[in-house]
Amino acid sequence: MMNCIVIDDEPLAREGMFLLIEKCPQLNLLGSFSNALDAVELLKESNVDLIFLDINMPEISGLEFVKTLVNSPLIIFATAYPQYAAESYELDVIDYLLKPIRLERFVKAVNKAQTYSDLLKSKELGKNRIESVGDDYIYIKADRKYFKLFFNDILYIEGLKDYVIIYTKERKIITAMNVKTIFDQLPHHIFARISKSYIVNTEHIVSCDSQNVYLKNAELPIGNGFKDDFFRDFIDGKVVKR
Repeated sequence: MMNCIVIDDEPLAREGMFLLIEKCPQLNLLGSFSNALDAVELLKESNVDLIFLDINMPEISGLEFVKTLVNSPLIIFATAYPQYAAESYELDVIDYLLKPIRLERFVKAVNKAQTYSDLLKSKELGKNRIESVGDDYIYIKADRKYFKLFFNDILYIEGLKDYVIIYTKERKIITAMNVKTIFDQLPHHIFARISKSYIVNTEHIVSCDSQNVYLKNAELPIGNGFKDDFFRDFIDGKVVKR
């Protein structure tokens, strides 16, 4: 069970979020606030695991509020403005939901938060690591097993603070290391780091625009600090072989 709160200055948006939360048995709603600053006392006094947070709010925005938090709970942004997605992922948020929020998309975000919450409680994951790297594969130790992952099978890698989730064609593997550590071990003519939180196998890119990279079954945000390098390399053919 995850204790959560809702911070949104729009009453109808808060009501909509309440209805979604009621449909997720793993969530326990502790409170809701129309202003982020009003939530500070509850965050100090209670064990809050997850915050559903609007971005455009009076006094302090959701983005600014997250930057003030020490030992922050997990954050899921819920906003009507897609242009903040890239910046939000630079803050290690769990997910970014666009209003109006579909139940299926909401459940997916909550499950992702639950996965990471479970990771934090797992002591075994602290022993995971990269075992070896070959010409076309990498060995990862995860969950007391050794996985040989061929580069071609890796679709993308997502960072969640001190963990990464490696998405392959057949499974996802979660291991305790940061994004930089695994990126440094991967061939950069195949893999591109497109944000603080994401590494993509460029051979699986279907298309891209100024904000996102699109794979067959995934949409990944491009971080502002990584955009110029990615597009330079992508257009020049240094990352994606023509």
